[in-house]
Parts: sequence; structure tokens; C-alpha cells
Amino acid sequence: MSQNRQRPKDVPSVATVSGKIDDVLAGIRVPDLPYPAGKLEPESVSDWRPLLISCWSEQRDERVTHLIRSVHLEWSARQVNVAYVADRIMDVFLKTSGLHPSLARRVARLRFYLAWRMDLEGKKAFSGPVLSWLDSLQEWRGWSDSGGRSSRVLLDQLDSLVIAVSASFESGSTDPVEAFCHQWQEESARRDAQAGKLRQRLLETEQGAAKQRKADQTARALVGRALQGRRLPMPIVRFILDYWQGLLKQSVWDAGLEGETFRHGSKLLEWLVWIGDPSLSDKDRNRLYHVGEQIGDRLLDVWKRVYNQALPADSLAGIEGVMVSRLRGETPELVDALPAAGGFQWDSSWLSFEVPTEQAFKPFEGQWFVEGEGGAEQRRYFYAFLTESAEILWTNGAGVKLGLQTWTDFQAALEKEQIRPLPKLTPFGTVLAETVELLAGVCDKQRRQREQAAEAARLRAEELRREKEAAEARRRAEEAKREAELERQRQAAEEQRIADEKAEEARIRKEHTLLAEKQVDAIKLGGWIVVEPDETSDEPARLKLAVRINASRKLVFVDRLGLNRREFLEDALVEGIVEGRIRVLGTSAEFDDTLSRVVGRIRVGRN
Repeated sequence: MSQNRQRPKDVPSVATVSGKIDDVLAGIRVPDLPYPAGKLEPESVSDWRPLLISCWSEQRDERVTHLIRSVHLEWSARQVNVAYVADRIMDVFLKTSGLHPSLARRVARLRFYLAWRMDLEGKKAFSGPVLSWLDSLQEWRGWSDSGGRSSRVLLDQLDSLVIAVSASFESGSTDPVEAFCHQWQEESARRDAQAGKLRQRLLETEQGAAKQRKADQTARALVGRALQGRRLPMPIVRFILDYWQGLLKQSVWDAGLEGETFRHGSKLLEWLVWIGDPSLSDKDRNRLYHVGEQIGDRLLDVWKRVYNQALPADSLAGIEGVMVSRLRGETPELVDALPAAGGFQWDSSWLSFEVPTEQAFKPFEGQWFVEGEGGAEQRRYFYAFLTESAEILWTNGAGVKLGLQTWTDFQAALEKEQIRPLPKLTPFGTVLAETVELLAGVCDKQRRQREQAAEAARLRAEELRREKEAAEARRRAEEAKREAELERQRQAAEEQRIADEKAEEARIRKEHTLLAEKQVDAIKLGGWIVVEPDETSDEPARLKLAVRINASRKLVFVDRLGLNRREFLEDALVEGIVEGRIRVLGTSAEFDDTLSRVVGRIRVGRN
């Protein structure tokens, strides 16, 4: 099946693909998928292997994302991403692989296996053997679900794949699948060698058959055209069908339509019809005699050149009898030439068909074409153009002949879109690389968006913090302003209070001063005062006014014995009275006498 292979030049390596797939599985987020509300503990994550095994065993055409949405279990974010990536890869493969829809659909069911392996080992799910096998499926691009033996070969192998993948699920190992891939590759090489030999033998056989078909159909067309609508003697009809048709066929086989023997044979065929049909030959009797004399020798000569042997002796007996009858002027018994041929089949197009130029058919050779739609479509391979018959040799992917089609029918089918070229095949590796590259771009974009959102949130938080700090600063400023105002008010109130107190004190002092001045003015000679103790005395001193000097406003006080003289200016005495250091006891000598008597009685009472 080497004609099916389209090895791409840039098949991605496992490292190229897997370098990004783990980032995608870890970072991408897809709307409307059942992501968990938060990070789950490992023991809380549901085991999805039983579900995947069930879907694979039943060969269900269901998406993994639909599966995890249909059951109410706890799935990790990685499981959800793995399901999405497996679905995305296989959905793209279904649309772009170029394989028959039935084949692509069966391969796409590997999404369950790939989801399981990607969840466990990430990039290692796409191992070398698996990728090589998936890429090698392009050799089956010409496969059709025809029900034939070659069709069943692939279906049997895919049944083996079901068994291998199920064994991997059960054992928890990839060994059964990788063993299947290696065996597939070995059988593929053997199939290629076998199909190559088969195709070569088929081409040689069909080229010979085309040449023979061209010779036979051309001879039939030439005979049919000559006999159509003619009434001829039966011996001439039998000679043409039994002998001359075979000679024409052999001459075409030997030298083609341009060969000399074919031209002579065609001319002699016309002479035989002309001689046998009275409606043609009776119009020119002289020519009839001339042709009658030469036709026998001409027939023998052409026969000898074609077959390299003499014409059977009795084969011309019937023609000679007709010639004698015609030369005598008799009309032989005539029959309808074609009905007498017993259902003779012929196609006049073989006399006028032209082989298209190589530039016309060469672009189509080696190309795949498809008829029908969907699962009913049938694929065929334009294996070779048979120039002898201007026919197309169609084969399937295994090199088995599907049929022949004339060039004109092929062109008409193309114009009516009854047959169309098969789209270019896309290997699985290319699908994987392009899909992962696209998802990696989406993941990177989402990462940048998250970073931008985080940065925006940080800036917003910083802005809110600054706004809060500014508001707090304004609040503190307002509070400070209010406190300052309150302090100012308190200070003003305190100052007012102090001022009021001072004013009150001043008023009281003034009153006390006035009272003290009155008391001082009222002290008469002999009036007593009490001076509170100071640094020089521990007890109050009682003094009486001895002298008042009005000129200097000085008052002189002495004790009872007339000793301890002390002098006070009126202002100092007033100040002492106001401050409470001096008290006025009496204003005359009467107070002194009364005081002496009281003191004397107290002393007598003590004794």
C-alpha cells in the first residue's frame, strides 16, 4: 500500500509535542466544564478508569467530557483538562485525517485510552510506538467499508486493537498496546511487498487485456458499421463474421490502426459488402467485373501477411458462388446482415476515440478518488491509464482491481461531481502538533490574562490601600483638626476659666484688700494682731500696735512686754492680712485687757 503513504517532512517529535502538553494539562481552563470549586485532596478524586474501560469495551462514540458531565462525581482539574485535550485531538483527527469516516471514527475511540494515560503520565502517553502507528494509518486512506476480503483485513486488525487496549486497561500497563503497534508495523511491511507484486502483475495483465480489447472492439465496430442496414448474401455475411473479423482483430493487435494490413483489411471488407449488396454494385457493372477478378487474390494475400499461412481452401467457396451469380446478372438470396449475425454487439465509438495526451491524464494517476458520502462512501485509486483502450484502471488500497472506466466517462463523472478527488491526508502527528500548539497558545493567553488580572487586582488593592490610607489620613487630619478645635476650645475655656478665676481672685483680693485696709485703718493704739510662724519663729506672735506713723504710713508693734518690736508698712500689713499671715485680733486696749483676764483665768483653772 505504498501508494497510500504521504510521509510528512515535519512530523513532530515526541519531545516537541510533549514539551507543551503538560503545561496545557496543568494550566488551561475551558468554560462550561465541571471543574472542582477548589483543590481536591488526592483521596477525594474519583477513579475514572472503570468508566473509561466500559466506554472502550462498548466502542462508544462519546466524548470524554460528556462522560464526566453525565455522572455526579468529584473530578480533579487535571482530569477535566485531560478529557478536553483528548476530545479536542480526536475531534480534529476525525475532521481532517482524510481517512474513511468509519475508520477514523474507530480510531477516535482511542480518546478513552489516551485520557487515561495522559492523566497518569502526561506527555508520555504519546509514546514513539503509538505515534508511529497512528501516523502509519495514512496507508489505509483508500480503505472503504465494502464488505470484501481486503476490507475485513483492517476490521480484524482493529478488533485486535480493542483487545490490546482492554488488556492495557486491566493490567495498568502500556505494553499490550505497544506490542500491537509493533506487530502492525511488521505486518504493514509484509502487506506492502505483497501488494507491490500484485499490482505489477495486475498492470501487465490489464495492459495486455486492454490491447486485446481494443483490437476486438475495433474489429467489431468496423464490421458492425459495414453491415449495419445492409442486405447481403448469407455466404458473405458468414465469411465476414467467421474469418474477416478475426483478421481485422489480429491486424489491430499486430500494428494498430495505422498498420498497412489493417488498412487493406478494412478496404477489402468494404469491397465484400459492395459486391454482396446489389443496390450498390448494380450501378457499376464494369467495376463489379474488375473487383470480382481481384478480390479472391487480395483476400488470400492479406490473410497470408497477417497469419503467415494460407486461407482455408473452402472458406472462399461461398464468395465465389456469389460472384458467379452476380456476374451472370442474377440476384442472390439476401438477408439482413446484422440480424443474421445473431445478436452481434458493437460500439462505433471505438472507430473515432482519441487517446488523451499525457498532460491530460498524468495529473490524475496515483491519486485517490471517492464516490458517495459519509459511511457509504467508496474510495478508489487511479492506478494506471491504459493508453491502448483509453481506460482507467481502478484499484483499492490492497492493489485489487475494482474495475475499468473510460476516459470520457471519468471526465463526465468529475464534471457532475459524482466522483471527486480525496482531500489531502493529515497524519495524526500533524493533528497532534497543531492541536497542542493551538491549545498551548490558548493556555499561554489565559496565563497572561490571569497575570494581568492578578496585576490589575494588585494595583486595585494597592489603589484601595492608598485610598484607605488617604481616607485614614483625612480622618486623622479631621480628627486632629477636631481635637485641635476642641483643644482650642478647651484652652479658650481654660483661659477663660483662669481669667475668670483671676478676675474672681482679683475681685476677692480687692475685697480682702479693702477689708484689710479697713481693718488696718481701724487698728487703734493697743490693737492686737497675730503673725503666723515663719523661719525665725515656731509659734504665732501676738503683737499690739504701739505707734502709728502717718507720715511714713508705718505701724510699730510690740509684744505684751513691750519687747520684740516689729514694724509694718500699711501696704505690707494689708498684704499680710490678705494672704492670711497676719490676723487682726482687736482694735483697742480693751481687747488687750480682756485677753489678759481670759488668759489669767485659764492659768488659775489649770493650777
